[in-house]
Amino acid sequence: MSHAIPTVVIVGRPNVGKSTLFNRITGQRRAIVGDEPGITRDRIHGLAEHEGRRFEVVDTGGIVIHDQEYIPAQILHQAEMVLQSAAHIIFLVDGHAEITAPDRDLAAMLRKLGKPVTLAVNKIDSAGREVLAHEFHELGIPGVYPISSEHGTGIDALLDRVTEGFSTEPPDEAPPETGIKVAIVGRPNVGKSTLLNTLTGQERAIVSPVAGTTRDAVDEKVIRDGVEYVFVDTAGIRRKGKTKDMAEKLSVVMARRNIRMAHVVLLMLDATEGVVALDATIAGYAHEGGRAVIVCVNKWDEAHGVQGKKKLDFEHEVHDNFKFLEYAPIVFMSAKTGSGVRTLFPLIKEVYESASRRITTGELNRFVEHLRFEERKIFYITQHSIRPPAFAIFTDRGGPLHFSHERQIINQIRKKFGFRGTPILLQTRAKAKKVKR
Repeated sequence: MSHAIPTVVIVGRPNVGKSTLFNRITGQRRAIVGDEPGITRDRIHGLAEHEGRRFEVVDTGGIVIHDQEYIPAQILHQAEMVLQSAAHIIFLVDGHAEITAPDRDLAAMLRKLGKPVTLAVNKIDSAGREVLAHEFHELGIPGVYPISSEHGTGIDALLDRVTEGFSTEPPDEAPPETGIKVAIVGRPNVGKSTLLNTLTGQERAIVSPVAGTTRDAVDEKVIRDGVEYVFVDTAGIRRKGKTKDMAEKLSVVMARRNIRMAHVVLLMLDATEGVVALDATIAGYAHEGGRAVIVCVNKWDEAHGVQGKKKLDFEHEVHDNFKFLEYAPIVFMSAKTGSGVRTLFPLIKEVYESASRRITTGELNRFVEHLRFEERKIFYITQHSIRPPAFAIFTDRGGPLHFSHERQIINQIRKKFGFRGTPILLQTRAKAKKVKR
């Protein structure tokens, strides 16, 4: 995002409607919304525009100033980091509730920042309820605006105030998206957020020993050796039967969406627990989405040190459970210590380039001449798309190839052209016969 775009940060205690307001302002379902408090834990970014004034919006996790619990303390730490760069702060409170001690504590913290702050009293969905907003003047924040995030009431007036003074001139043009989009996926508590923080060199995602800490997708850009990488730390995916509350169900949906939107997927496994059935399910999501995949065996230092596991044995375990991912390279690493993580950058670039590779028809024709395949006659092969590389095979008869024959051809394509780390798709077509006149 362009540095010329001002940032508006939404803060408030848990369950006052910050994510609903974020989605209303940005016009997209970027943050997960639900009735369960504490759904948003990491900070979420989005772009918005009001009356020709463009700005960035940041949705923070619910803040409780004096809560010593690990997750609330980390949420406060995340919010404090982003508040330092805010051009304006929206302090959101619940208009249906009385002023609470956390509201007072947060108001006091915001006043000390010296930043422009606007108090938005949420859940005021009718004119008769606007009187409820008046008591919140007691918090000492000038400019109190009654709104309804859910219905959109009062949002224009709020944004008039918030964006007052923002430039209407077009911001500096950001360069086109050229980065490699990388989704970090895996079941809960395998170390995805720790890996994101290690890759980016900053505390960007909340990390804790509590399974399921990340629920929204968090992204961060890193430039390494002139290549831009956009990392997305997705929520831990659970089995469908285990996703009982709405936040967990939506996390699975959004994690699968981020897999589809990524160029490369880092599939994280926990070396101390070995390969479990859920790992294969998640790997299937990445494979079915046609993404390039790297298998990251995390906590290898713990597994190797305590259990004395050997890499070759673990590789056999991975291949036995992920027979469909035989193309994916395996990296043994420790996200916590950084061991093995440095090798990921060139490997991500390699599998991305493999997935983006196009083979000319001339090269494929020469390949067909030396192709060892007797099940049917192959006249020629063409590549019709990338990411994943997809080929059309023209043969002397129609009907799909048996999976073993298909794998035989794919293996020969890999041997000739590489395509490391990416699935390959084949389509069989019968060559049209000439009609005699």
